[in-house]
Amino acid sequence: MKKEKQIKEFWNNYVKTIPENEKLKLNQYEVWHFCDSQESADRLVQLVLQGIKTATCGMVWNFEADGEKLPEKGDLSIIIDWKGQPLCIIETTEATLKPFNEVGAMHAFDEGEGDRSLEYWRRVHWEVFSRECAALGKKPTENMPLLCEQFRVLFPEIKKSG
Repeated sequence: MKKEKQIKEFWNNYVKTIPENEKLKLNQYEVWHFCDSQESADRLVQLVLQGIKTATCGMVWNFEADGEKLPEKGDLSIIIDWKGQPLCIIETTEATLKPFNEVGAMHAFDEGEGDRSLEYWRRVHWEVFSRECAALGKKPTENMPLLCEQFRVLFPEIKKSG
């Protein structure tokens, strides 16, 4: 219950930054963390807060299994760390369905992980998606459907160094 209150307060602090005439445009929001481990979730949200990570992706099969709608352009999300602490609010700026083997180098770079190469992205994501497939009773394939998202941080504002 305490985490829910923290998340609501975080959302309300964001809403206070929005001009009154734009508040009607606010959608509902999702609350989630990146990846399937504390180390990864906490590292990836830090990349977002540094302005390095501006994209993510997930297996469509997970959304289907969880009964969740696929993210769409304009969706808002509160990103939490593994322990549930709200750290930022993002807006989906683009959402594209692609098979695993068609995710390109630019998306891999925008995800901001490792050396930001497509080779690194494919290796690490194959490992993650293989674990997720096993939990769903599925086999990972080169053409498994992914939802690739681009996003921007709305709150707190990221201060670029340099």
